[in-house]
Amino acid sequence: MNATATTRTAMRALTMRLDDEILAIEAESVREILEVVPITRVPNAPEAVFGLINVRGSVVPLCDFRVLFKMDRRDPTEDTRIVVVDVQLNGERLVAGLLADKVHEVVDLDDSAREPVPRVGMRWPPDFIRGINRHNDAFVIIPNVETIFATLAAA
Repeated sequence: MNATATTRTAMRALTMRLDDEILAIEAESVREILEVVPITRVPNAPEAVFGLINVRGSVVPLCDFRVLFKMDRRDPTEDTRIVVVDVQLNGERLVAGLLADKVHEVVDLDDSAREPVPRVGMRWPPDFIRGINRHNDAFVIIPNVETIFATLAAA
């Protein structure tokens, strides 16, 4: 190996689909991936965090990014999954579930290929997006999960 070679850094990420968008969440924050389980609706909860699920005896809030990203909510299909993640929220660990239309694979996204979020032409709030990468000729949206849940907790 050449001593002058630069070390490439990459984010190991789980990719998932919402509508025609591909999102990537840091793989180290993913605890498990579940098929859809019974959801307990919570009256007066924010629309994006519409229910609670039981994950191995723990009560876990379930978030639907479709609502945050101005997509139509849809009924689960055979491909729908719940991605259970650990999120840092005000210095504390929060376990939450995220609905995904389909979970794809774990990939390495090169940090140097990450682009900033354009301020024009996005249907999503820019503060909710850490960046956009290209992977296999497709755009991959990297949501800022911590900011999203901090915003939801403040609502």
